[in-house]
Amino acid sequence: MTDRSHARPHAPGPAATGAPGPGSAPAGPRRRAVVTALAAGTGTAVLGACTVPAPRRADPAPDPAPGRPISTARRSLLMQILAHPDDDLYFMNPDTRHALDAGTPLVCVYLTAGEADGVNKIPGRARPAPDKAAYSSARHQGLRQAYATLLGLDAFAPWEISVAELDGGHRAEVNVLAADGRRVELIFLNTAMHTGRHRLGLPSLWEDRRLVLRTVVAEGSPLRRAGSYTYDGLIDVLAGLLERYEPTVVHTLDPDPDIQHSTEAVRRADSEQRGYSDHADHTAAACFAWAAMIRRVARATEDGGLIPGFVTAAYRGYYNRHWPKNLPPRVLAAKAAPLVPYGGSPDWDCGNPSGCGDYNVGGDRPLTNRKGWVRSTHHRYPGTRTALAAEPDGRLAAYAVLGLRVVRWQETDPGSGVWGLPQDLGGGPLAPVLGSATTGDGRLLLFGLRFAALAGHGADNEREIVVLEQSAPGRGFRPWRGLGTPSPGRDEGRRIGVPVAVAAPDGRVHLFVRNAEKGLSTRVRDGSGRWSAWRDMGGGEVQDCLSTAVDRGGRVHVFGAGHHAVHHWSQDSPGAGLSARPQLTAAPVPAHAPAALPASDGSVTLHYRAAAAGGLTTVQAGTAMRVEAGTAVPAGRFGGYGPVHASPSPRGPVLLGRTTEGLVQLRVGDGLFVRNGGPVALDGTSLHVGQDGRPSVAGLGPDAAPWIWRPR
Repeated sequence: MTDRSHARPHAPGPAATGAPGPGSAPAGPRRRAVVTALAAGTGTAVLGACTVPAPRRADPAPDPAPGRPISTARRSLLMQILAHPDDDLYFMNPDTRHALDAGTPLVCVYLTAGEADGVNKIPGRARPAPDKAAYSSARHQGLRQAYATLLGLDAFAPWEISVAELDGGHRAEVNVLAADGRRVELIFLNTAMHTGRHRLGLPSLWEDRRLVLRTVVAEGSPLRRAGSYTYDGLIDVLAGLLERYEPTVVHTLDPDPDIQHSTEAVRRADSEQRGYSDHADHTAAACFAWAAMIRRVARATEDGGLIPGFVTAAYRGYYNRHWPKNLPPRVLAAKAAPLVPYGGSPDWDCGNPSGCGDYNVGGDRPLTNRKGWVRSTHHRYPGTRTALAAEPDGRLAAYAVLGLRVVRWQETDPGSGVWGLPQDLGGGPLAPVLGSATTGDGRLLLFGLRFAALAGHGADNEREIVVLEQSAPGRGFRPWRGLGTPSPGRDEGRRIGVPVAVAAPDGRVHLFVRNAEKGLSTRVRDGSGRWSAWRDMGGGEVQDCLSTAVDRGGRVHVFGAGHHAVHHWSQDSPGAGLSARPQLTAAPVPAHAPAALPASDGSVTLHYRAAAAGGLTTVQAGTAMRVEAGTAVPAGRFGGYGPVHASPSPRGPVLLGRTTEGLVQLRVGDGLFVRNGGPVALDGTSLHVGQDGRPSVAGLGPDAAPWIWRPR
């Protein structure tokens, strides 16, 4: 994700803005190429450049009805769908590295050739002549060097290089490296980054039904002939890859980046599309990926087929430029390390005549870049993946999004820690994070963010908040209900965040969502089940993933992580509307939304990690109706990175988070527990403290199956 490789992005026109919109390494053996073919595709002829494709067929509609059978026999595999070589290194690590370290096979699908203007600029040397085929090849080589290093091998370890036959007669270069039971596979679709009219390729393909986007043949590739893609052709190829590999985890980029009002000079300097905080290729690649996942599920479930068992995660891109950095030094160093072999050097003997990496990347350049992309890892849909609830008989139930739909697992017996088979509750296609609240009479409410429509060529592209309400405690659920969006504009409606909810003692349930203006909006459900209209709560800009608390006086509080401080909204009295309060500017700037717990004196205690810091900050946010500037206190033994979750218990606050190495950790009073066994935990673990005060932690593993941890 170098400055130059994304320089001079062509801003989409009005229809497209909603689119989409140090040192040398040791020498080692040269790579070797083995040209083989994978399973043949459908054999359909590729459309010629002068052919107008037939009208786009209808994309799958939302399918909220429950009761479909779910696939449970699956092996772990992570697939990443990316726009450019290096998107994974800049935006998806350390999550990718944790999966690799745990032995999860990895397949990376790169949609563009990454050829940019064809200039592989060497810092401090004269600008070379443009050569797009060579630059694409050099970036491929950089990826091979980076992933070999991530596998603990020599940077120049030999890869098997082949040609894959894909759906629709398309072909792609595939690079495979396997060692010690671990495997990385790189698939290069290599679509051109620009059309013949110098527009960005992927965004144009998403918008223009008439467009046929050519591919680039990288220098030295076993492919010898360029191909081309249409809108449907690319979605079908991606859906076919999902069917062929059957990934259990799919990583994508951000399909709906934040609105960003920058001057034209700043926008160009930041390499962002006009009006939004990301590169247009990232947005288009993410939209194609989500459209392919939706099509994959629709194909699999037609005629009663099984819901494919995969979970998703989407990652912010150039968003990292605009918000406090969230990785502490040790985690940052580990994340930036693979970019050194990716950037490579023209002085290396890597065996690739076209270049040994993306020379403008590497060394200390990712860390000295003013944009700071590598210094954060932000999920587009942050929060808890698994909503935990206690059943009337004492068992725990876990709810999560699997195959873009909500499923429920129940413990086989109270406290057994063994999950039964999943039950489909429908609702799809949904983002991977759920909000939840329990009414005063014990009924569970689940809230999701649905892709109400996702289609290119100017068709509808909409998101909505939906709710699933239990009919009675421990019983079934009523039909899904749409709650609309706090940002109803055609484009703004896509920019909303994940739902967060809390039940108040007066019987109301408060729902909160980050809106397109990066502020806070709410709807409230009264005791009879009626919902109010959406209301903008004012206040400043915050990141997604809010936290809530109800203080000892029954007042609801909401907290968010702003640009420079913790932001706070609260009620003056129970039942009143929430208002924005003064920001906690005396406390350290938060990296993520703080965890909030009510204190005995009527205040709310916040726990969070400060920007670019690994320690824990604890702040008192106020007493009664008076808001105080918080003061940080010593962190104790709870260093790490990422969000912190908290729950009260008889032994004091229970805190949940990650260690610097990415392991799940729990602090209960003065005791610290680290989860060292079981499957690696994906983001979004959840915490539940039972009536006996014993904490339970649950989450999903790379096999898309739930796990539960109850430290003794």
